[in-house]
Amino acid sequence: MSEPAQQARCVAIIMDGNARWAQQRGLPVLDGHREGAQALKRTVKDAVRHGLAELTVYAFSTENWSRPEDEVKGLMAMFAELIRSETPELKDEGVRMQFIGRREGLSAELRDMMDWAKEETAAQERLKLYVAFNYGGRAELVDAARRFDGETEEEFAALLYAPDMTDPDLVIRTSGEHRLSNYLLWQTAYSELHFTDVLWPDFNEEELVGALREFESRGRRFGAR
Repeated sequence: MSEPAQQARCVAIIMDGNARWAQQRGLPVLDGHREGAQALKRTVKDAVRHGLAELTVYAFSTENWSRPEDEVKGLMAMFAELIRSETPELKDEGVRMQFIGRREGLSAELRDMMDWAKEETAAQERLKLYVAFNYGGRAELVDAARRFDGETEEEFAALLYAPDMTDPDLVIRTSGEHRLSNYLLWQTAYSELHFTDVLWPDFNEEELVGALREFESRGRRFGAR
């Protein structure tokens, strides 16, 4: 019989529903993404308050390049500005930032901002925030496989984008979709999954706490009985 699950310390989120949130209100899609950015800001603070050790968020996937050009350009500009404006506050809150994903296709300005944010927050220890940007789970595995010449899972895992990342205890996906969408395919092998119909811009502390409490009620076997 499985033991009750302990408190989730490492959580990954698929932040889905920004476009639908905007469309329901007759607003441009980028307004939905801006509201989604505010939801992320709230969630990081809530994660700190509830004692999470790691939070990983899916900000932009390798597949998202297929979206309309204006939306992609707007997202890139917004993301660079968010890094610039939010990094000092994240640092003050004890958040260490790291970006995972491919750098190809990103502007030099955006790459520099990512490096700056990582360096600025490198000494913080309250919460590790991993931002998956231009990220795909299959791409991560392919990139690791190209360099792999070992034999063990541990040796392979050391070649992933963030080898120090703890496998998520819990994956939360918003907007009512029930799939991982190419997210952390290696790391989520034994993660618990929580799906909510709430669109990401409306995600709040109550939703997060509800997901954490549901996790605590589950039993985790990791392949055993």
